[in-house]
Amino acid sequence: MAGIDIFLNYFSRSSFVTIFVLSWLSIYLVVSFTILFSRMAGLSAKQSKEQSTLESLLMGAKNLPNDSVFKKCTISNVSKEKLNIYLSMAEKNATSGLVWLSIIASTSPFIGLFGTVISILETFSGLGSGSSASLNVIAPAISEALVATGAGIFVAIPAYTFNLLIKRKAYELMGILQRQADLLIAMKDEF
Repeated sequence: MAGIDIFLNYFSRSSFVTIFVLSWLSIYLVVSFTILFSRMAGLSAKQSKEQSTLESLLMGAKNLPNDSVFKKCTISNVSKEKLNIYLSMAEKNATSGLVWLSIIASTSPFIGLFGTVISILETFSGLGSGSSASLNVIAPAISEALVATGAGIFVAIPAYTFNLLIKRKAYELMGILQRQADLLIAMKDEF
């Protein structure tokens, strides 16, 4: 219960700007985890399906499964241009969400710093209006102000990490798709 009391006490002393900044960063954190879980699950499933498709092509299958990126390509009508279009569309789908993670990772520290600066300005403004300017008054106020900066960094680190994880998963998927495209072209040349 002491932790909850500290948390509630902090918010009762905080200004509107600090609460707004911490709420904004909380939304960013939720969005980051949502993107991570949805994209990783989707990319893992797609990677598994495409790996299975690649293996069936390597074993001599002549038709692609309906859930393959290249499902509309038959070996007789395949072309490099058409495969490149499919690859481009697949890459766009595989990397969706990365822009938001980049935005969150790059702006979170600045949002937290903004909250810290506003809190410090409010602290000094309050000190200038008559209260004593001792270290006992300034230190706790500055310490509370730095919470926003810490929160910004706390949100940025997972967002940046998630961005890299999803990029890697998308890269692996695109590698499998590129191998499929190369194989389809090679199979066409055989006919």
